[in-house]
Amino acid sequence: MWLKIIILILFIGVVLSLTAGLNYLLRDAGVPGTKRTLYALGIRITLAILMMICVGYGFYSGILTDTAPWDQHLR
Repeated sequence: MWLKIIILILFIGVVLSLTAGLNYLLRDAGVPGTKRTLYALGIRITLAILMMICVGYGFYSGILTDTAPWDQHLR
C-alpha cells in the first residue's frame, strides 16, 4: 500500500511540475535569461524516472500486479 501512495505522490508532482512549466513558459516569453521552464523540466524528468523505478520495483517484487481484463486469459 505504501508503494501505491508513493507512486501517486510522484504522479501528482509530475502534473504540478508540468503545470508550473507551462506557467513559466507563458509568463517568461519575452524575458531573456530565465531558466525556470528548464528547471521545471528537470524536476519533471526526475520525478518521472523515480516513478518508473517505483513501478518497476512494484512489478518485480510482486506488490503491483496486472489485473487488466484483457490479460485474464494469459494467466
